[in-house]
Amino acid sequence: MLLPPHPLTRPSSSPQNQSMKLDVAILSTHLKEVETLAQAADTAGFAALWTSETQHDPFLPLGIAALRTARIQLGTAIAVAFARNPTSVAHLAWDLQAASGGRLLLGLGTQVQAHIERRFGMPWAAPAARLREFILAMRAVWAAWQQGERLNFRGEHYKLTLMAPFFNPGPIEHPDIPVYIAAVNAQMSYLAGELCQGLHVHPFHTTRTLREQLLPQVQAGLMQAGRQRSGITLAGSIFVVTGDTAAEIAAAREQVRSQIAFYASTPTYSKVMELHGWGEIRERLSSLAVRQRWNEMPALISDHMLTQFAVEGRPEEIPTLVKLRYVGLLDRVTFYLPFDPTQITRWRHWIEAFNE
Repeated sequence: MLLPPHPLTRPSSSPQNQSMKLDVAILSTHLKEVETLAQAADTAGFAALWTSETQHDPFLPLGIAALRTARIQLGTAIAVAFARNPTSVAHLAWDLQAASGGRLLLGLGTQVQAHIERRFGMPWAAPAARLREFILAMRAVWAAWQQGERLNFRGEHYKLTLMAPFFNPGPIEHPDIPVYIAAVNAQMSYLAGELCQGLHVHPFHTTRTLREQLLPQVQAGLMQAGRQRSGITLAGSIFVVTGDTAAEIAAAREQVRSQIAFYASTPTYSKVMELHGWGEIRERLSSLAVRQRWNEMPALISDHMLTQFAVEGRPEEIPTLVKLRYVGLLDRVTFYLPFDPTQITRWRHWIEAFNE
């Protein structure tokens, strides 16, 4: 059961005095490209490199990156937990943690029922309760490997009681693997506060939804577990509209408008639209999506709506604008932009601005 919301206030100090890390995402890419991208990200100074489970497996690129980088943290944002089982993910994370020298950030998410059942062919039930057990079961496996404890996890959704020495990889130097989960609704936000080291904020958000919907439940979970706000890292992917010319900015604006329209049409994210009084627009977008009239959807996203979801400005303005909007709300951010090493000068400027 969720606790009543507890408000989180935004610090009044200037953004320059607040710490915020800049991460980078490798979007859909082929394994042959990973080494070059990962090394460029590591050299540039990004705090972490994230992969996602969309068109490719999220773990395979991290195996390459773990062996070809020296400093940057490596994480999944996210891997679909319910497409797998706790022991298989425990093995993947254990090996990546060992190979990277303790740089793994294990990000998990539930996906939605239709994808779990129809894309992965796996069962769906009580996602928050099941993910909670998944994490606890995985940690029980790690404890068996690291401390030699007998594996004896018994839950409603998972039962793990067998770990023969032949299947035990043994202890590693950095056994404490941070677990992040993706959270959209109240239950997952609460679970992140109660049990996890990090929370992945979906890019389809506004600062109002963070303050009024997500953060109060994170705080409630923290309080229930007797934890402090410093015990959890909030990581967010954010829409950025920028360019060197007016034409480039206009093109970027329309690209982001299309992405927002797609997300806004999805029932899973309806609470974001409803909080702002855009429920009728969401219904129209959903109707167009059902009829696959994708080209008509972006026009329903007004310029005002766009400003609520995206940070827009000249390249040199972006770091300050991001800090002004998100300081006190997010601890680390990833720009919803493809990482292009040929534009490394711009990326380095942004990284330096975040590190000031």
